[in-house]
Amino acid sequence: MYPVSCHRCGTCVLVKKNSLAHTEIQWTTETDRCAELGKTVRPDVLHSVTPTCEALRDSVEASVRGGLLPVPDVEERVL
Repeated sequence: MYPVSCHRCGTCVLVKKNSLAHTEIQWTTETDRCAELGKTVRPDVLHSVTPTCEALRDSVEASVRGGLLPVPDVEERVL
């Protein structure tokens, strides 16, 4: 897993890309710094989906585009 920090709030997560479509994320810091997650997570509401942050998603995608986060299926096609 590779560390990726959100370009908006600085929240750090560990990320593993299994393919372009599949991303594993492990939180390493509290999510209270993220304003977007703070809007979607309410203790009085049960969630059927995992809340997400567009800025963090953009940061992960930028890491992939920049070559900082490897994607196995993409690397195999290039070879």
